[in-house]
Amino acid sequence: MESEVETSQEIIISLNGVNISQKNHLVLGGVDITIRKGEFVFLIGKNGSGKSSFLKTLYGELKLDEGEASVSEFELKKIKKRKIPFLRRKIGIVFQDFQLLTDRSVYDNLIFVLKATGWKNKTEISDRIDQVLTHVGLTDKKYKFPHELSGGVQQRVAIARSLLNEPEIILADEPTGNLDPETSEEIMKILHSLSKEGKAVIMASHDYDLMKKFATRALKFQDGRIEEASV
Repeated sequence: MESEVETSQEIIISLNGVNISQKNHLVLGGVDITIRKGEFVFLIGKNGSGKSSFLKTLYGELKLDEGEASVSEFELKKIKKRKIPFLRRKIGIVFQDFQLLTDRSVYDNLIFVLKATGWKNKTEISDRIDQVLTHVGLTDKKYKFPHELSGGVQQRVAIARSLLNEPEIILADEPTGNLDPETSEEIMKILHSLSKEGKAVIMASHDYDLMKKFATRALKFQDGRIEEASV
């Protein structure tokens, strides 16, 4: 029992004295943050306050030059470019605008990701797609095209896509930004359930009403800093 508690509290993301810059402009300074497996963390703050830059740093899109940061077992300051795809297999990313390939079905969208990340066995690919679609309640939408689906269903497909490689971390950048309140709550329930399964879920959002319903930890981005905040 003790080992289970320790595992659930294992640190998965750690940043110490981190400065995040874009085009030689300091976006965030002196970042000291620890996030554990199973935590659900909201990122709050105005547009341009650094939330997206923070997320991009975590998945290796922005290079870290100052400070120490680890994501899963990867040291961001030392990571080689050829290792970034391996870092990203530990991370599932959900975007506001879904970013589905419009010229292919849900099934083919998911196949594309699996093949791009090294999956080759057709049976294993099919089984994994069925598993993630079951997880988000979309087994009946497998052969639909994005234009045939509502925004909420497309976002559920995007969540399914983020789960394909069994990530330890889910990064969600305004995933409910284009959705109505009822659909937003459905998406939140799915994301919240993933944290209960032991994944660290980090979600940027402006929807304070939604946050209050799923009250949890929040990090506030303001004036180039990140501080703990109450929801």
